[in-house]
Amino acid sequence: MTVVRADIEPLAVVFEDDGLVPNNPMPFLVYKSAVAVDNAHPEKTIEDLFGANGWGDMWRNGIYDYLHYHATVHEALGVARGHARVRFGGDKGREFEITAGDVAILPAGTGHQCLSASSDFSVVGAYPPGRRCRSRDRRPKIMPRR
Repeated sequence: MTVVRADIEPLAVVFEDDGLVPNNPMPFLVYKSAVAVDNAHPEKTIEDLFGANGWGDMWRNGIYDYLHYHATVHEALGVARGHARVRFGGDKGREFEITAGDVAILPAGTGHQCLSASSDFSVVGAYPPGRRCRSRDRRPKIMPRR
């Protein structure tokens, strides 16, 4: 039994370089309610899905509450529990409400910042096949406040 909705179409947004956050000419993607996480181990469900598709170097946590981006590596975020309001694309980007079962794909350079989250908010992050993330690559670029 698959945990992925086959009929899901992503919302695709291209964010411009805003002078502080480079973003990426490739689209940022959000798949709403893409993964069935209504089980006792939603983090493992997402990890298994990402792993089966070659994404690795995974972590579990939330999303930083300050504006940042990863300069050299793309990132997948799978929401395992709860919900959050996250701004993607930097200060001039867009806010999204992401909830359990959503998956976001961030091309390298895409700014992101958690603005608010439920107390149970949990995300699984992963990096693409062939691009294992060294700790130096994964450290976010922290953006100074204007």
